[in-house]
Amino acid sequence: MPSPIKKITLLALGLISGSLAKSLKSQDFSGEIVAWGRRSGSLEKGVALGVIDRYSLDLAEAIAGADVVVIATPTLIAADMIGQLAALSKQGLLDPKTIITDVASVKGNLLQAAKDAFGEVPANLVLGHPIAGSEKSGVEAAKADLFVDHRVILTPTEETDGDALLTIRHLWESTGAEVVEMAVDNHDEVLAATSHLPHILAYSLVDALAGSSGQQSIFRFAAGGFRDFTRIASSDPTMWRDIALANSEALITTIDQFSAKLSHLRGAIASGDGDALMDSFGRAKAARDHFADMLALQDQSTTTDE
Repeated sequence: MPSPIKKITLLALGLISGSLAKSLKSQDFSGEIVAWGRRSGSLEKGVALGVIDRYSLDLAEAIAGADVVVIATPTLIAADMIGQLAALSKQGLLDPKTIITDVASVKGNLLQAAKDAFGEVPANLVLGHPIAGSEKSGVEAAKADLFVDHRVILTPTEETDGDALLTIRHLWESTGAEVVEMAVDNHDEVLAATSHLPHILAYSLVDALAGSSGQQSIFRFAAGGFRDFTRIASSDPTMWRDIALANSEALITTIDQFSAKLSHLRGAIASGDGDALMDSFGRAKAARDHFADMLALQDQSTTTDE
């Protein structure tokens, strides 16, 4: 059995890492929660809000004696953080038993970064991705119940130590999350289709309409469907730029598949092919209804289990 966590270090303090800290504190977590960052602003705020116990601007000091280090920086910076942790490890400043995990939306670039920096995949590396969030950002937006009834995906490899994996699984389950495991490549492909592409579409649609001559009327009379679909375009642009670049291969494949479908629909509309439109819309409705039924059964199962 894994040992209890006595110290957890958060590398960057924002919505996700702050919510993790608040969730732990709401359960009377007996360990110490420390945060690291390049600037003190959000860190001081985290202490004032009671989200963290203390902070340090010195990475070596922040991770000293930590049982778990959570990389919570933007996706592209997270790869650099793995390199910095590897450098500290080689200097003997990172305990070999310290578990390294993360909250980034892309796993492939981080796994490669770990291989490059450590020379192999560390046994104590447990990459993870909580499927939860908000259009709001920053530690001020942190919520203790952010992960309740949401999934957290862990992507262990053949090299992953069993106790390290169990520790991170227990950590997330304690927040009320449902923890599942996926292969790294599968994770990035699935998230490209279900999360990354929808954000790209929302951003591009709002950007296109905002640049049109009739933008005032478009946004003034936008119905609920438009608001619901484009809500995610209010998300942090920097974060989503990094995600798009980090998961470029899987995302481009998904964009190409979608573009082909959109081109087919354009052709059907241009030629007045109502049957082709009905076929496409009908398949989409059936698939969406099936998905809704699956979610309803899942919700019932969750309620029954509780």
